[in-house]
Amino acid sequence: MSDKPTLMVIDGHSLAFRAFYALPVDSFQTPDGQHTNAIHGFISMFLGLLAKEKPTHVAVAFDLSRFSFRTRIYPEYKGTRGDTPVEFIGQVPLLQDALHAMGVVTLTKEDYEADDILATLAHQGSQAGFDVLVVSGDRDTFQLVDPQVTVLYPSARGVSELKRYTPEAVEERYGVPPHRYPDVAALVGETS
Repeated sequence: MSDKPTLMVIDGHSLAFRAFYALPVDSFQTPDGQHTNAIHGFISMFLGLLAKEKPTHVAVAFDLSRFSFRTRIYPEYKGTRGDTPVEFIGQVPLLQDALHAMGVVTLTKEDYEADDILATLAHQGSQAGFDVLVVSGDRDTFQLVDPQVTVLYPSARGVSELKRYTPEAVEERYGVPPHRYPDVAALVGETS
């Protein structure tokens, strides 16, 4: 990255879900039984990212539901996903409240996924002269990578270690430039 302003956009659901599975659910809960492991893990990761990357602008995008314009077109879209664990339910609104209390912008859009918001912000930020960091556990975001847009993707160890995907890193890993990543994903049967 350069001395230009940096926009960091984060896939809230993706990273909250990874944080949920990274920390023991029963070790993090309020006295009334509300589980908070996803919140704790997300906020810890978020604060670490802010300290390390020092973005000038930050936003966190969330899905409103599992349904979008894509599920109307193709009802089986993401149809292989299981039910959301009951311990995870209720954590996202609390996480959003925590982010709001920290002064962080959170974004949702009826009928769209967080991925759509990330892609829009990455494009607009890049066009406005920002370096853009997209933080997501969804490999579909690799197609957004260009000289101004870098994806930070969680390693197998969870949300505490993020791999930096630049155009060169995507091509080295997948053998194609970032804009061709969806073709590779389709050919290998990736379900994300």
